[in-house]
Amino acid sequence: MKQLSLLIVLLVGMLHMGNSQTNMDADSISFEQQRERVNSLLDKRSRRFGEFDNSLRQKTGVFGIFKRKKDMQKSIDILREIVLTDNDIFLETKKLLDIKGSESNKNENLAVEYNKQVSGYMHTITKLQTENEKLRNQIDDLEAKQRNRHTTILILTIVILALGFTLYLHLRRRKSQNLTQE
Repeated sequence: MKQLSLLIVLLVGMLHMGNSQTNMDADSISFEQQRERVNSLLDKRSRRFGEFDNSLRQKTGVFGIFKRKKDMQKSIDILREIVLTDNDIFLETKKLLDIKGSESNKNENLAVEYNKQVSGYMHTITKLQTENEKLRNQIDDLEAKQRNRHTTILILTIVILALGFTLYLHLRRRKSQNLTQE
């Protein structure tokens, strides 16, 4: 009985942990996807910065000595795209940190929940063990009472037989005395 209840408690615990593991795997996948987004934005920024560097070197003005307004506007546009990409990187990095933070919070909450469950299981097991011990004591008491009853019945039977035998012997003696007197 004790082993069966312990087995049931452990199975329920394992099933619950399996569901939690699925949630943690989904969070890990979400984290990896967000990390890949941030990395791709960083790659994009790096490429755009290389384009900006090239545009600063380009001079399409008179004899390639001067920069034209169009060259400067191209550099400014690229720099603007870099700034926008930086803003996206900051936003995506914040999302990444939020995912990581929520993952840590979930792990802490799961640890607290598991500790509560384990404490509950231990309490249940202790309660079942106590109840089992009470039942064993009751069984021992009932067996002792039954042994006492059997002993009492045996003693009474012996006393009755002894009295019966004594009475038989007494009656036999009287009968033999009566016979001898007659």
